[in-house]
Amino acid sequence: MPVIRPRKALMNPELRRRGIYILPNLLTTAALFAGFYAIVQAMTGRFEYSAVAIFIAMVFDGLDGRVARMTHTQSAFGAEYDSLSDMVSFGAAPALIVYEWAMKGMDKWGWIAAFVYCAGAALRLARFNTNLEVVDKRYFQGLPSPAAAALVAGFVWIINDLNIPGKDVRWYAFALTLFAGITMVSTLRYWSGKDINLRRSVPFVVVPAIVFGYVLLSSYPPGVLFALFLAYALSGYVLAAWQWLQRRKTTT
Repeated sequence: MPVIRPRKALMNPELRRRGIYILPNLLTTAALFAGFYAIVQAMTGRFEYSAVAIFIAMVFDGLDGRVARMTHTQSAFGAEYDSLSDMVSFGAAPALIVYEWAMKGMDKWGWIAAFVYCAGAALRLARFNTNLEVVDKRYFQGLPSPAAAALVAGFVWIINDLNIPGKDVRWYAFALTLFAGITMVSTLRYWSGKDINLRRSVPFVVVPAIVFGYVLLSSYPPGVLFALFLAYALSGYVLAAWQWLQRRKTTT
């Protein structure tokens, strides 16, 4: 039986040769695997592994976009694949982890908070994809989903490291999950870091600062990471309050 090819592909040889770029999509797949692994570990009660897997997914998610830009391998397929990976790793996975860990015994309140977070991540990603060309690239609108996932996963990691059962802090987990989900769909501005030029020279003092950061992180990863992302999540509210005060001063 003859193979029927689309007419456009027959007329345009370029369409027949077009494929996907391997390197950035390999990194996206690694992030997706880390998110899936986090869910599997949560189902078996290994919540510390789940939390660490979320942070590993963040590393791969941060690399795929930068690698694509540096190697000029951006594509529409890569952008869509990255969004789907983010939804699993930073939307569904953290919601399921925190629900299984702490909120499972809260009846409907537990799954409502988990769903608010999951829906917030989906809406945040959809808004990000549709507003790419109209927003200030120096700032994110709403808390980025990887940062929200790190906030939830960091809380799970640090409490688990202190050997405190999740059920003992269920209401704290409930409040933090709602906070992360609602902040993702807010209009608060968060610094994106996209104005950092890795090819530009920097003062020497930056190198010791980076070394100090590594030492601080290695001293107690769960506490340092949770504190870092909690401060980032609150920075949007601080910036909004500062801008409101500035506007009041100019109008009075």
